[in-house]
Amino acid sequence: MLNTLLSKALLVTTTQLTMILIAVASIFLVFIIIAIVKMYRLKAENKKLMETNAFKEVDESYKDFTSGHLYGDN
Repeated sequence: MLNTLLSKALLVTTTQLTMILIAVASIFLVFIIIAIVKMYRLKAENKKLMETNAFKEVDESYKDFTSGHLYGDN
């Protein structure tokens, strides 16, 4: 009697299983949509930053010192 009662309590119907799977899939779908939106926003921000003058300026004050005597380039 206890075995049959326990086995009936642990059974999950296909309807319940379907509802659980739909809920989990919809949660993951929301996460994927949020990630895609963030990716496009970051791409747009990166493109905007690359078009600014900050990356176009070249610092002329830097001088390459690698041709000194320590490197055997006498």
